[in-house]
Amino acid sequence: MKWRPAVRVERGEKLLAHAAAAEGRIGGSRDALYVVRPLGSGALEETVRIPWEDVQSADWDQDSSTLRVVEVGSWGEQRPEHLLTLEEPGLLLQLVRERVTASIVLQRHVAVSGRRGVRVIARRAPNGQHPVQWIYEYDEGVDPADPAVQAAATEALEAARADVGVD
Repeated sequence: MKWRPAVRVERGEKLLAHAAAAEGRIGGSRDALYVVRPLGSGALEETVRIPWEDVQSADWDQDSSTLRVVEVGSWGEQRPEHLLTLEEPGLLLQLVRERVTASIVLQRHVAVSGRRGVRVIARRAPNGQHPVQWIYEYDEGVDPADPAVQAAATEALEAARADVGVD
């Protein structure tokens, strides 16, 4: 069997942690999470690079040894999801938690109807080379097309931008 590096990362990045998964391999650098999956029965592989600021959530299920990574997406659309059964997660789980948390500049929930509402979230790339991304996340049962919801979201975004001092 030919030796393969744990996970190849982009030029200028350094692999900080990695793990073998039943579905392939996974690793992380300072800037991104990498998921490597085999393509068919040959030696070909697909590598998906997910910048940390594009990871909406990463949940670890210890009972099944499964890491579930969901990417940021658009409301109402299916979001890319990666399910990986890790043999020995090692330092990877710590890296994932630290990098995802570090990418969040601000997260603020604004109630629209009872406890349900919208979250205004500001995310940034760890390397600082990209502007802050502002996104909305709606609670279940909240309609983003509702004018009252849109007004609350816009007002919350303006307040958050003023509080953070960045666009």
